[in-house]
Amino acid sequence: MKVTVFGIGYVGLVQAAVLSDVGHQVCCVDIDEGKIEKLKQGLIPIYEPGLAPLVQSNYQAGRIHFTTKAQEGVNFGDIQFIAVGTPPDEDGSADLKYVLAVAETIATYMESSKIIIDKSTVPVGTADKVKSCVASVLAERQKEVSFHVVSNPEFLKEGAAVNDCMRPDRIVIGADSPAVEKTMRELYEPFNRNHDRMIFMDIRSAELTKYAANCMLATKISFMNEMSNLAEKLGADIEMVRQGIGSDERIGYHFIYPGCGYGGSCFPKDVQALIRTSEAIAYDAPLLKAVESVNCHQKQKLFDYIDTHFSGDIAGKTFALWGLSFKPKTDDMREASSRVIMESLWRVGAKVQAYDPEAMEECLRIYGKRDDLLLADSKEAALHHADALVICTEWQHFRAPDFDEIKRVMTFPVIFDGRNLYSPQRMEEKGILYYAIGRGHSILRRQSSPV
Repeated sequence: MKVTVFGIGYVGLVQAAVLSDVGHQVCCVDIDEGKIEKLKQGLIPIYEPGLAPLVQSNYQAGRIHFTTKAQEGVNFGDIQFIAVGTPPDEDGSADLKYVLAVAETIATYMESSKIIIDKSTVPVGTADKVKSCVASVLAERQKEVSFHVVSNPEFLKEGAAVNDCMRPDRIVIGADSPAVEKTMRELYEPFNRNHDRMIFMDIRSAELTKYAANCMLATKISFMNEMSNLAEKLGADIEMVRQGIGSDERIGYHFIYPGCGYGGSCFPKDVQALIRTSEAIAYDAPLLKAVESVNCHQKQKLFDYIDTHFSGDIAGKTFALWGLSFKPKTDDMREASSRVIMESLWRVGAKVQAYDPEAMEECLRIYGKRDDLLLADSKEAALHHADALVICTEWQHFRAPDFDEIKRVMTFPVIFDGRNLYSPQRMEEKGILYYAIGRGHSILRRQSSPV
């Protein structure tokens, strides 16, 4: 099949690469000339495991190509994916200007029947707006061309997006035509052989499914963080609690790890967007507001620990920071907890020596060169002469460091762990002061002793 993808960002590029890998012909369109030229050279603008060789091999095989020419893209594919960004507007609602701009572009150049697929995460009712936009432009052109708008939300996890796309848990399709359903089955047939993963529904239900999924996962995280705060006050250990409730198959172990808050391009934006959608229909959505509120407070947790430990005397101190990305296996720092803690430390006059396996360039892009930020060459280098170590991301090779080396090179051996990577008992045996999320029995003992 011939497929066009508008918007070669995270979602668009992964989807395009995977579709081309099973034999579809894919045209990728983006207005960023620099990005398109890099892709033609085999340079991938984002870090995602397995994506670079997938794009490069299919580009060399001629199954995927890249262009900035919108008309070429519209003429190429019978199926047109809209995968552009939907950034939060000033009030937190999803900004649809890029989605509707692509819809207008498709309508401007289309000369034959098209299936237009909303792949971007969009509010309920967006397909109606896309349909109205396309119909309006066609009417202005006095062009009678049939088209259908489909909702096909993505459920990709950063760091595992290629595998999620190749072996999806489900493929949600919102469509209003049996003929369109047949075409969508043909498009996704290579990913649907083991068992039927395709779930067909009305368009509005498909649009809401995406938001409901992300808000449910965000709710589990905020609930567990709420429990961690209770555990800390009550002298309980949230890790024991996690194991106790996770063993219940109705709850399970996924997304019940306490920490220093969720981030990324999806959960924060989608929770806010669904709150704004609720307000637009005069529904209060108190649970969603609580999820967002708990997360905002949780991102301040590490700084609160630091402030308490140092009795407010933070100015001039140096903090090693491990982990800049919002989660492992990505370079994405959007809404990352590391940004909150670094900016809080800078405000009170502290310095940061940071290390991340993938997000160093992204950090430099966001903050530029500054005197109070050193981007270290390794996690060990970040420790030198630091007054404390702060952990924001649970990268695999942070899990078993040389604790004796930590004690040797730091000014004082204290760790503020936002991801609960280590055993408090082991840290005590090693002579390291250890602050973790919701592990009240150790934290209360530390706070009651002189520093």
